[in-house]
Amino acid sequence: MYDASDATKLKARGLFWQGWDVAAISRELKVPYGTVDSWMRRDKWEETPMLARLDASAERRLLQLIEKESKSDRDYAEMGHLTEMVVKMRRAAKYEETGREADLNPKLDARAEGRKKKPKNFLTEEQCEALKQAFLDGLWGYQQTWWEAKDSYRTRNIIKSRQIGATWYFAREALIDAIESGDNQIFLSASKAQAHVFRDYIVQFVLDVTGVQLKGDPITLWHGATLYFLGTNSKTAQSYHGHVYMDEYAWIGKFSEFNKVASAMATHKKWRKTYFSTPSVIGHDAQKFWSGEHYNRGRPKDAKVTFDVSHAALKDGMLCADGQWRQLVTVEDAEAQGCDLFDIKVLHIEYNDHDFANLYMCEWVDANESIFGFEEMRLCMVDALDEWEDFSPHLARPFANSPVWIGYDPSSSGDKASIAVIAPPSDLNIGTFRLLEKIFVNGLDFSTQAERIRQLCQRYNVQHIGIDSTGGGQGVFQLVRQFYPAAREINYSVDVKNRLVYKAKQLIAKRRFAYDASHKDIAMAFLAIKRVATASGRQATFHAGRSQETGHADIAWAIMHGFDKMDYTDFDQTTGGKSRNIVEMSE
Repeated sequence: MYDASDATKLKARGLFWQGWDVAAISRELKVPYGTVDSWMRRDKWEETPMLARLDASAERRLLQLIEKESKSDRDYAEMGHLTEMVVKMRRAAKYEETGREADLNPKLDARAEGRKKKPKNFLTEEQCEALKQAFLDGLWGYQQTWWEAKDSYRTRNIIKSRQIGATWYFAREALIDAIESGDNQIFLSASKAQAHVFRDYIVQFVLDVTGVQLKGDPITLWHGATLYFLGTNSKTAQSYHGHVYMDEYAWIGKFSEFNKVASAMATHKKWRKTYFSTPSVIGHDAQKFWSGEHYNRGRPKDAKVTFDVSHAALKDGMLCADGQWRQLVTVEDAEAQGCDLFDIKVLHIEYNDHDFANLYMCEWVDANESIFGFEEMRLCMVDALDEWEDFSPHLARPFANSPVWIGYDPSSSGDKASIAVIAPPSDLNIGTFRLLEKIFVNGLDFSTQAERIRQLCQRYNVQHIGIDSTGGGQGVFQLVRQFYPAAREINYSVDVKNRLVYKAKQLIAKRRFAYDASHKDIAMAFLAIKRVATASGRQATFHAGRSQETGHADIAWAIMHGFDKMDYTDFDQTTGGKSRNIVEMSE
């Protein structure tokens, strides 16, 4: 029996495909005729398709060249041509099987893939990992505590200092949770504008880390998780379900009533609720919710629970008897845990002890001494994005050609000023005055502050500018008169101050003033205004925020300077026709 090598068999097959008959192959290779004939019959050389014959021959020649130790440029060129030939022939063979043109030209598949629309707001696995890493790398100590508490407690309740990055943090936390779990996230704030701060943080974070621009309101991710951004007047809130984040809950009107709707969205045990806020005033529903008074209400005496909501008890966070995990984070706590955004010594200079305690040390305000009540200020809060259809803050002309009044208040130290843009009603006797925009100008010279007012005159149809010319305001007033000669100079005296306060008091008491609920500093500014005696003790007047200590009240005076466009007759008419002069009101 003749035993031939595989190489001999391949050479015999190659000669057969070249047209040699069995006898000629037998003589050429010196292999018995019967052996060659059996190879031919067993391997069906005659039945092999032409493409397969060419492929096999090219492959055989390619292997020969690869095994060749010393190759010439001609050999390399032939290897390249043979490789290309083999690829093309195998594509052709695949096409004969499937009939798909893409098997002949793979670029067709690539083009088709390119034309396929990726799911909306799609993120790759690598991008998701990068987002989580960037999130975790950017946390301060107290934010790390919030992250660790996220999955350990169904309800988190946090009272915190102003400006320590809570909204920033919870926007990112919710995004990471939505990506990893596919769960819906619901953001609730006092107004839709404030809720959109969450959205802005999320969109910017994803863009910065991945280059992907998330779109939509709500934002629906590629795997179905949806992020909702809602104000408190969302009547359909109960139709949503997901993890709930309630921002600045201490400033939400009728908090207890709204909380029933909001918490219903997280009824199922899988959903979490997170409440966080700066404190507002004692007596607000939110303060009772925080202190545990709301939990104890209506319970038998022996079932009531004592809650310790002191800073000492809650500094590091604590699970309380009502199932809520509470934490209180002051600005000093934030600084101690890595937050380097503050100069606390400067804050102590800029704010008096009372205001510093409220804004940065998480103490609730007792508003009983204020001429303005918290409840009446709360009733003036609106969701401007939903209710003011004629105002679009992002346009070049936000209020079209409708008239506005501007009020300017300088800081006595010259390092801070406030500007208020007010839309008066068409009927001054019965309509509502709306605060469209507020601007704080820090550390700028008179010409720069006047320029900010000039820019507002280009954006709005300004029909009144009221400027307190006391102290540093005189320089700004003189510059504004150069481009707006009709600017009204307000020289402070007891009578003037009383006129401003009583005018504002009557408008606010009658709910004829409105501002977006996200501007909680407006309420605090008015609450800071208290009745005091003059130096002589013979007259009553008002004092608040007129020094560097209480700069956050300046915006209240700026608003009142804007109101000062109203003539005395207009003011008298708002009282229902009961005319009273300024002297009488100051007594």
